[in-house]
Amino acid sequence: MSVRHSHGSGRRGRGTGVRKPKALLTGTLRVVRPGLATVHTAEGDFVVARGGLREGMDGDEVRLSLARGHGSKERVAYVQGVVARARNEFLGSYEEADPLGVVLPLDGRITHDFFVLPQDQSARRLGVGQGDVVEARILEYPSRHAAGVVTIARRVGSAQELDLDMEAVIASHGLATSFPEVALREAESLSLDVDGALASDRRRRDLRSHVTVTIDPADARDFDDAVGARRTPDGFELEVHIADVSHYVRWNSSMDVEARQRGCSCYLADRVLPMLPERLCNGLCSLRPDEDRLAMSVFVSLDERGEPRATEACCSAVRSRARLSYDEVDALLEGRISAGDLPAARGDQGAIVESLGVLDQIARLRVERRRERGAIDFQTREAKVTLDQEGHPTGVRVRARTRATALVEEAMLLANEAVADMLSSGGIATAYRVHEQPTHEDLAAALPILRELGLVHAEEVAGLLAADPHSIQGVLDAARGTTAEVLANAVLLRAQRRAVYLPHNDGHYALGAPAYCHFTSPIRRYPDLVVHRSLKALLAGARAGRDVAQMECELPQICRSCSERERVADAAERDSQKVKMAQLFSDKVGQDFSGVVVGCERYGLFVMLDQSCAEGLLPVRELGDEWFSFDQELLTLTGEESGRVWRPGMRVAVTVTGAKPSRGQIDFALAGGGPRATEGC
Repeated sequence: MSVRHSHGSGRRGRGTGVRKPKALLTGTLRVVRPGLATVHTAEGDFVVARGGLREGMDGDEVRLSLARGHGSKERVAYVQGVVARARNEFLGSYEEADPLGVVLPLDGRITHDFFVLPQDQSARRLGVGQGDVVEARILEYPSRHAAGVVTIARRVGSAQELDLDMEAVIASHGLATSFPEVALREAESLSLDVDGALASDRRRRDLRSHVTVTIDPADARDFDDAVGARRTPDGFELEVHIADVSHYVRWNSSMDVEARQRGCSCYLADRVLPMLPERLCNGLCSLRPDEDRLAMSVFVSLDERGEPRATEACCSAVRSRARLSYDEVDALLEGRISAGDLPAARGDQGAIVESLGVLDQIARLRVERRRERGAIDFQTREAKVTLDQEGHPTGVRVRARTRATALVEEAMLLANEAVADMLSSGGIATAYRVHEQPTHEDLAAALPILRELGLVHAEEVAGLLAADPHSIQGVLDAARGTTAEVLANAVLLRAQRRAVYLPHNDGHYALGAPAYCHFTSPIRRYPDLVVHRSLKALLAGARAGRDVAQMECELPQICRSCSERERVADAAERDSQKVKMAQLFSDKVGQDFSGVVVGCERYGLFVMLDQSCAEGLLPVRELGDEWFSFDQELLTLTGEESGRVWRPGMRVAVTVTGAKPSRGQIDFALAGGGPRATEGC
């Protein structure tokens, strides 16, 4: 006898059964650039699928679903709705489209349309005209079926008054350009009372009699570190003094909350967007010459080989004896100027020269000791566009490592290591700077190019793939001084993991340091401010204080946010330099330059010019009237008829054919109209 069930078909999940809806996650949306977005959830970070952004905007809290990407095992996100909006205002360019007004966002990550309705008189009331930059306040957010609606909150300026390309960079990276009034009032309420601080804190040492100097680029405005050194009977003593920012910026104060959100200062080509109000950056916390300032000081005793023997830290009061530029220090060390030429009191000049000589000697020893322990020395050149008073590009300054920059860099590295070691040994949670070793896969991807450049031989492969730092340094040494140097550094840098901030110490691979943190720039980096607070807690034995406990609880989020904001600032700084470089080269159309191929894609070659380090695209169509096949492993383009191979490392002569400042793009063609290049490797 059989029994039939009348309430179903007998096939699970089919027929008239109701399919259980997929559970939705909640996360924070981050739009990196048009076409690339990620979402941070409690279950991890996910890439947003193509077309999956929908009405979501950067920073929004969203509901999302996950699905497998086409042809991929990785899950991708689809925005299903917005829980909370992160922004209600944005900067845009105003256009008239009678009877409507249109605001086109300067932030390239916002791809939606926004309209000003005919009955809205805000544009007329504020005197907004065609092409003006305005701050728009969102009244209705765009959806899948309707455009957004805005009203004009204020007129920022005309296209003639503003550099729209730079304003677009700022907007596209979501950079803050002003401080909340409460933070500004808090900064203005502070006063400089060095004697009072010494009297109220018996542990703070008066070091104003010590001969120390600040050394920075000639155009620097904030001086957050001062250095000095002396010979001892059996070695050296280095002293590094850092502005005591945490004395003024209290945990969870208005300035602290704003600095935490910014994460770091951003140094754009034409301006600085500081982490802290100017009252602190260029005033109370700037170690100006011949002015008393509060500091955090580190003393490191070294032996004759430059190995640290003992470290001491304290709160202090200091008085810098001179503000020196890198150029001045290099000129002094090379004998081009004498002590009497230094911008310092006559009685201090001799002591300053002696101190700089010892610092120079320590720097050379430290480079050798770090190399022995496995630090990797990447050679990079930093190109910065020089500007006139109106912000127009006038040329390029290429900053390379010199004795003066090395002198400061090695002192800062040593201070950072010393403080990290103290905190790690003391079991203090803080914002450590952590760099993991590169993966086998990333190094394996770099290997074919390094072989093609003739920099890696069979017996060296195993060490390279095992991420042995001495093997990597060997490749860089082999490339030094050759046309392969730029490419070898770029390829191996690309294989490295990015250094991040973590609330625990995992060491720093590239520096070969068992413990490392950022301590030396609390004016411009929030993690340094965290480290100062942790160090003060260690020195005072107050690890259980309320503020320290609260900061420790929030450290994971602070580290994650600061790592993210650092990436944003780095990208904005690069983009701003590209904009100004493209503006500079827009006046050089038709001119010829020599350079080296530093990158290869299906659509063309990236060429870096010799003198300016400017990069531009040499499109594949300019290489010849034939089909070119692309080898993704070797990064080569090969003409199928001619057999000619184009690869990184080749030297080429190019002609500037155009520049698009809004995209930071420079376009090249082969000089002379033909495929002329030389094998540079």
